[in-house]
Amino acid sequence: MKASERPLTDLPPPPRAAALRAASLGEPAAAARLAMLYLQAFDLGAGNARPYQQLDFGALTGWLRAILETDPRSGYPLFAAARIYAEVDDPARSRAMLEFVHQAFLDDPNRRWPWLAHAALLAKHRLKDLPLARRYAADLQRLTTAANVPLWARQMEIFILEDMNELEAAKVMLGGLLHSGQLQDPAERRFLEEKLKELEARTTSRSRH
Repeated sequence: MKASERPLTDLPPPPRAAALRAASLGEPAAAARLAMLYLQAFDLGAGNARPYQQLDFGALTGWLRAILETDPRSGYPLFAAARIYAEVDDPARSRAMLEFVHQAFLDDPNRRWPWLAHAALLAKHRLKDLPLARRYAADLQRLTTAANVPLWARQMEIFILEDMNELEAAKVMLGGLLHSGQLQDPAERRFLEEKLKELEARTTSRSRH
């Protein structure tokens, strides 16, 4: 049978995390890695004639969720969701992956913030959905507390508000950040002070018109 005549196959139903852990023989991280390798092999061929962009993303999300629950410390399922599956040229599938990343972030914000930051950038630049990007950025600002979370991640909402022309809200957030004592880098402080002056000038100009 020619390759073009083979029936298209899709992902089987996702396993339960409990089943993966039970099969891991006390090595859940290893079981999670093997499951991710299975997904990658499925994407790359291995008898599958359907490109991963055409997979059932409901099943795919189920697989990624089960793998993440099996090894919650692994960043690989979220990397795949944010940097591979969410970047497909299909807005509905992309949104499904971004929402998976967002829900996973809520369970462990200080560890999983990089993937939500990437999700916010995809929502802004690829989907052109500023309200969605702001929702993700707002949760980054609100829920991350670890010292190693960079300020640029917590500042994302300010710049998205500016893009949305919500200048007053951006000013309030930026002013609060400048007075919070979080800024230790003088260059970063100067940059944000100039940004605040720019926002103030724009709001003044807009009020005159």
